[in-house]
Amino acid sequence: MEKMRFCQSCGMPLTDEVLGTNADGSKNEDYCMYCYRDGKFLQECTMEEMIEHCAQFVGAVNGRSSESHASSLADGRVVTDEGKANEGLEKPITKEEYIGMMKTYFPQLKRWRKTLNVSNDEVVNVNPALAGIKELIAQMADSLPVAYISSVDQEGFPWSKAILKPRKREGIKTFYFTTNTFSIRVAQYKANPKASIYFCDAKGFKGMMLRGTMEVLTDAESKEMIWRKGDEQYYPEGVTDPNYCVLKFTAIDGRFYSDFYPRSFVIE
Repeated sequence: MEKMRFCQSCGMPLTDEVLGTNADGSKNEDYCMYCYRDGKFLQECTMEEMIEHCAQFVGAVNGRSSESHASSLADGRVVTDEGKANEGLEKPITKEEYIGMMKTYFPQLKRWRKTLNVSNDEVVNVNPALAGIKELIAQMADSLPVAYISSVDQEGFPWSKAILKPRKREGIKTFYFTTNTFSIRVAQYKANPKASIYFCDAKGFKGMMLRGTMEVLTDAESKEMIWRKGDEQYYPEGVTDPNYCVLKFTAIDGRFYSDFYPRSFVIE
C-alpha cells in the first residue's frame, strides 16, 4: 500500500492530480497546486496565517469551501470542506481546538520546519514552539541517571534498553555512552546505525526523544576520553579491556513532550 503524502505547506493530501509545479513545468513532489506553482509559493504568508486559512473550514455547518483546498488533521483525517473536520466525531472539535492541533502538526511540514541550530539562537527566538528545547535537552541529559537507547534488528524491529546517562555530550547534538563491545546492541548498531535515545523525567512528566545515528568506537583515544575511576568493576582489564567500547550518538532531529504539549524540531 502506497504511503499517503501530504502537501508540505498546507497539509493537503497529495495525489498526482494536485501536485504543484517547478519552474521548468515538472511536477513538484512536496507541494500542492494551491500552494506552489511555477517554482514559487502562491501565497507569501506565515505558518500562523496558513493555519488560520485552513481553520476556516472547521466549525461551519453549511456551505462549501471556495476551492478544494484540503488540510490534514494531526490524526490523519482530512478536511476538504467546511465542517468536514467534525465528520464522524462524537464530540465535534472547535476552530480553536483545530488551531491548537495544527500548531503541533504544521512545524513538522517542510515549509514551516524550523532548524534548531546548536550555535545560533535566531531561529529559536522567532519560533516560540522551540523555546527552551536546548536547555531542556541539556538539563535532562546531565541530571537524569538513566537514558533509553534504541536500535533496529535484522527484521526491522526496534530494540530498547536502559543505559547509564551520557558520559559526555557536545551541545545537544553528540552524546557518548559506555557499553559492552560484545553486546547484541553493538552488533545491531554495526549492521544498522539508525538509532534513537530517550530521556524521561517522570516527576516532571517530560520526555525527550532524539533520532540519529550511533557509531561504535573502539579506538584508544575515544575509550580514554570517557573512562572514569571505578569502571574497573565493569571492565576488569581497565581502559584497554576488549569488552569496553564507546557509543557515539549524533542527533539529526527530535521531539519532546512537556506541559501536555509535544514539539518537533531539527538539529543541525
